[in-house]
Amino acid sequence: MSSAASTGNSASTGNQQPTHTPIGLIAFAWTLVGVPLAYGLYQTVKTASSLFGG
Repeated sequence: MSSAASTGNSASTGNQQPTHTPIGLIAFAWTLVGVPLAYGLYQTVKTASSLFGG
């Protein structure tokens, strides 16, 4: 291991306080991504089943 990698910037990151993201914001973000994703997966499966299922 090189000496540059082992020394790092631990002194500058040691004084930072952890940030807390509100649960509502996390839920909103997952909903914003999850709903279109689920709809797209549903449409893909529906189309693929009609193509391959007969």
